Order: sequence, then structure tokens, then C-alpha cells
Amino acid sequence: MSSDLPFTLDQLRILKAIATEGSFKRAADSLYVSQPAVSLQVQNLERQLSVPLFDRGGRRAQLTEAGHLLLEYGDRILSLCQETCRAIEDLQNLQGGTLIVGASQTTGTYLLPRMIGLFRQRYPEVAVQLHVHSTRRTSWSVANGQVDLAIIGGEVPSELQESLEIIPYAEDELALIMPVYHPLANAEIIRREDLYQLKFIALDSQSTIRKVIDQVLTRCGIETGNLHIEMELNSIEAIKNAVQSGLGVAFVSISAIEKELQMGMLHRGRVEGVVVNRTLSVIVNPNRYRSKAAEAFTEEILPQFTNRAIELSQGAAEQNGQTTSVPSLPEINGKASVE
Repeated sequence: MSSDLPFTLDQLRILKAIATEGSFKRAADSLYVSQPAVSLQVQNLERQLSVPLFDRGGRRAQLTEAGHLLLEYGDRILSLCQETCRAIEDLQNLQGGTLIVGASQTTGTYLLPRMIGLFRQRYPEVAVQLHVHSTRRTSWSVANGQVDLAIIGGEVPSELQESLEIIPYAEDELALIMPVYHPLANAEIIRREDLYQLKFIALDSQSTIRKVIDQVLTRCGIETGNLHIEMELNSIEAIKNAVQSGLGVAFVSISAIEKELQMGMLHRGRVEGVVVNRTLSVIVNPNRYRSKAAEAFTEEILPQFTNRAIELSQGAAEQNGQTTSVPSLPEINGKASVE
């Protein structure tokens, strides 16, 4: 093997695209190049490395052991290249550059757009990307340097908890919602035993929110296995629409129903002695370069929305005759935080 590098960045991008898309043709389409050009690059790469990278026997392009190894290191190389470019962009003192924020589904849909809107007002020259995925995938994106920081509502995978910095950010109440004309909408307090008579619309049992709801209700002495799940849907918007249509009731994040409550489109019920909260966390990779855009977002934007989350959560708790404490945003990567 020559002392020169046996591959180029473009070849690593092609390898990653094929692994992601599952075929040479779809990879070519995603990269806006021809399929013969992709095939030729792979052939050159395999010849330079003297090993096959793909098993071409099946309908889907499968990586060989050598292909998996190159993809693992290639991801790190490409990520480091992107990090280098962004560090250079930072020399422009927030007159350009990119901020990439990750989020789990609910926070990415209802909370992050407001944050990004405020950030863009202050720094219109900074391009912003929002990547919304599951908590697990978002956590890995932070670990791999694909996003600057993320806000999640679930638990970071155990294998990443030592390598990521996990900062409790705010409490998010999961409120019980029902149609405004529901018989229990007139009840000041809903008895726990009444829950067994309701038809629930829920996310699937593997979702982070569903697990939190089940855990809290179980701690409150409610047998979740005896609750009637009328249907399972895969989005909060679908659940809200189903509730408005009278198909059942549901527990959803208070951040997702603020508009509907203000407009009288949904009713929030209060269950005797039950407040379902989850902790939202900010996660960062302390071993990765933190751009000035990420620092500005952390120091200027996050604290303002911590206050908003506190107001929403405390308001709900006070209506239930309870109090709640929300953790302040602590120091991140040696930067003083706003309490």
C-alpha cells in the first residue's frame, strides 16, 4: 500500500451513502451523481485497499467486515472535517457559520422552533439546522459530533452516559387532555378510579413519553395494565386531533397543547394526587469543539426558555394543589450559566 492515503473524502461520502441508502443507485441519487460514477469510485477504493467493501450477492448492498470498519472510521473522519470547517467559520464572530441542534420528537416539534426563532432574530447570518429524531438517535448524533447540542425528554443510552454531559434543563408536565364536551370536563378533580373508565389514546409502548407516563401512574398506585388503550398513534399531532374528535383522552406534553388550551379546543383534566412530569435535558459532547454559535445559543437562548418551562409546569402543578421545582441550567463546558 502506498504511503499516500488510499481513499478520498468523496469516496468516504459515497461509502456512507451506500450504507445508508442500501443500494448504489439510491446512493447515487442522494449524492446527485450517476450510478456508474459511484460504482467506479467503489471499485477504485477496493483496489487501493485490496479488500472487498461490499457483498454484492443480495438485493441490498451489504458491507463486509472491512466495509464496516472503514465506515466507522470514515464517519469520524468526515465529522472531524465538518468540525474543522465550522471552527474556521467561527473566525467570523457569528457573522456566518452554522448551528446544528438535535432534539427528540416532542421538544423538536414544539419547543425548539421557538428557540431557533429567537436565535435567528439575534444572529440572522448564522444558518441553523434542526435534527429531530428519537432520544437514542439524537444522543448518538451528539456523541458523533453531528450536532452541537440537543434537548431530549428521555434517558441517554447507558453506553453514552459517561461520554456525554447531561444537564437537567426543565420539567415538562404531561397533562391529561380530553374533548371540551367530555363529561369529566366539568369535574374539578378526576378521581383515580375514573381513569379505568376512560378510553386512552397513546403513543406506542416503546416511546419515551409512554414509559414515563406508565412509571408515574404506577408509582401513584394506578394499574396501567388495566387502563383501556383505545388506540396507539405515532405522533402527538395525531393524538391531539383524535382527542378533539372525541375518540378518547390522552396524556401529552403541556408544550404541545398551549395553543389548544388558550383557544378552548381542548380541556386539561386534573387527576387526584397525580402530576406526570418528566425532565428535559440538554446534552453536549465535552470532547468536541463547541462553536461560538452553540455557545450563544446555550448562554442566551436556553435560559429564557427555562423560565417559560417553569411557568408552564408550575402553573399546572399549582392548579393541582402541588408545587414543583425545576432545576436551573448549570455550567456547561466551563461557561457560566444563567440561573
